[in-house]
Amino acid sequence: MRATSRPVARIGGTVRAPGDKSCSHRAVMMAAVAEGVSTVTGLLEGEDVLNTAKAVKALGAGVVRTGPGAWRIEGVGSGGFSSPGPGSDLDFGNSGTGARLMMGLVGGHDVSATFTGDASLSSRPMERVLKPLREMGVKAETAPGGRLPALIHGGKLKAIRYAPPEASAQVKSAVMLAGLRAEGVTIVEEKEATRDHTERMLRAFGVEVGIEERQGAGPVVSVRGGQALKGMAAAVAGDPSSAAFAIALALVSGEGEATITGMLDNRTRTGFLDAAAAMGADLRSEADGQATGEDTVRVIARASNLKGITLDPALVPSMIDELPIFAVLASFADGKTKVTGAAELRVKESDRIKAICAMLSVNGVSVEELPDGFIVTGKGPRGVPGGGLVETRHDHRIAMSALVMGAAAKSPVSVDDVAMIATSYPDFFDHMTALGANVIQGD
Repeated sequence: MRATSRPVARIGGTVRAPGDKSCSHRAVMMAAVAEGVSTVTGLLEGEDVLNTAKAVKALGAGVVRTGPGAWRIEGVGSGGFSSPGPGSDLDFGNSGTGARLMMGLVGGHDVSATFTGDASLSSRPMERVLKPLREMGVKAETAPGGRLPALIHGGKLKAIRYAPPEASAQVKSAVMLAGLRAEGVTIVEEKEATRDHTERMLRAFGVEVGIEERQGAGPVVSVRGGQALKGMAAAVAGDPSSAAFAIALALVSGEGEATITGMLDNRTRTGFLDAAAAMGADLRSEADGQATGEDTVRVIARASNLKGITLDPALVPSMIDELPIFAVLASFADGKTKVTGAAELRVKESDRIKAICAMLSVNGVSVEELPDGFIVTGKGPRGVPGGGLVETRHDHRIAMSALVMGAAAKSPVSVDDVAMIATSYPDFFDHMTALGANVIQGD
């Protein structure tokens, strides 16, 4: 289904950041293997997370929804997962996080399970996760090229010391989750720091996690096998990647401001705010509580005159999912913005570098594609021509970014499909409307 975002003169209002997808996946997974019952609140109920909930239920965890964003999960504890019944594949839809982390979690249990996904997920590489898991003792049979469907055989694992060749929170997390049931101490040496939600949430569930900070490199993270997770009341913090759309909407609007509450405040996830501030964005953050090992903040964003920058590559890992909406900010900035060090975008839901460049070009913005990024020549405040139809390539972040662009462009911006937005941000259209955007769904 198509959607069109029409220009508006002013943005204003307050929305609560939707539950963080990364933390939602992890809360469901950890509750599923904990001893006793966990109550999870603030859960993002998008398709990706719901697929993870279905997977742990198929593996034997007790999973019941008790209200909006509220779930009761009875963990399998030391008994471990049970193999799903015949024909009960674990379907992760579009979610690389769900599939890759669950490979590590399932790998430590004496079960066999077939992992499947949609066309997009089935085209994405799994070997970077499966390589260390195989070293630990997990058996995996995949489609050609190390892709889904994959049959995972878990069992008795041995601890390893592993240095991922590229920075990846998914690889680190999969190895750590497998390490929970491995013999010995599993160690991951990070090339550079990545999001640390797994470490924080494991500690909240009662697991001892070692973290050794290093100069000039990422931390060394360790977990001793055989530790039991304890059921708990787990609140999920708001998602910075989703909040970025509301923040950007306010920054590029002609007038007004938006307030986003309950947003996760974690140095591994707030690169977008740092990058926007470097462009001259009018932003303010205030403490807004805590949620299962994570601090939360309230962010106030005001309409701003932005300037082009060369993005510090060190910020890229902490804003990798926000680079499509960052490209929209660059479109409304004065001058050129250069992004490098983002080759990982090539293997997201789409080749996001190509998708970003196509989104900008079709709306009258000059952009140069680089092997690991792009260069945008901004049009200044309210200067983006718009008028284009964006091919989303089944990528929710491209779709949402284009619709934000349309609210501040000179002419409406349309996207060819919005169905996949439900995978990560089911309240996106309601929040856009609440802030004053004019988005019309329908062919």
